[in-house]
Amino acid sequence: MAEFALPKNSRIEKGTHHKAEAGAKRVRAFKVYRYEPEDGKNPHVDTFEVDLDDCGPMVLDALIKIKSEQDSAVTFRRSCREGICGSCAMNIGGRNALACTTPIEDVPGDAVAVYPLPHMEVIKDLVVDFKGFWAQYESIEPWIKTSTKDPSRERVQSIEEREKLDGLYECILCACCSTACPSYWWNGDRFLGPAALLQAYRWIADSRDEATGERLNDLEDPFRLYRCHTIMNCTNTCPKGLNPAKAIAQIKKLVVERKM
Repeated sequence: MAEFALPKNSRIEKGTHHKAEAGAKRVRAFKVYRYEPEDGKNPHVDTFEVDLDDCGPMVLDALIKIKSEQDSAVTFRRSCREGICGSCAMNIGGRNALACTTPIEDVPGDAVAVYPLPHMEVIKDLVVDFKGFWAQYESIEPWIKTSTKDPSRERVQSIEEREKLDGLYECILCACCSTACPSYWWNGDRFLGPAALLQAYRWIADSRDEATGERLNDLEDPFRLYRCHTIMNCTNTCPKGLNPAKAIAQIKKLVVERKM
């Protein structure tokens, strides 16, 4: 009988428990994934008790408070704090989300579990390696491609043409959707994933772009495009309320229509 087990160094161990300050009345525990590749130890989960009466309402506020007051070594990315940059994407309470726009009170359970994005290689704590993700984004050539001579004025769009980009251009490339996709977990080296494919459709749908055929040729592949099985995790987890699954379906539709 076959037995399957995780490698010894991948098993998560119990970490340190940090108590809240004496007198704290409204306390919530945060279980934070910790990993330091240079010490050779297994990853572990530290527990931090946070006084919510002395903390902002979002998960990112709690993480900043933890780093400032309890353990300065806790490592995570952050920048805008407005849900625009996508830097603070992580797995919160079992769901990929932006820490800056996730209210603490909306996270279920007694403790708030905070882990790095799944599938991605962890650099340290909650920071993951985006090199592969960015390479996939670059591969779809995310810029306007034209074959006509440069115009003497800007390339104009009608109101109707511009509206076709709604629900596409708002993507902030946080990777919440791609790292929630089982097909991306299994074939991340060849399947572009929801984020890159949504961005690909954003340029296909742009009336100013003149390389639709070339773009579809690049995408028409059993792995780059067709590993999507419309599981819908991408749409369910997008912090901007976008629908990558619909964009992927539109690409598949265009591929079929041009053969008819």
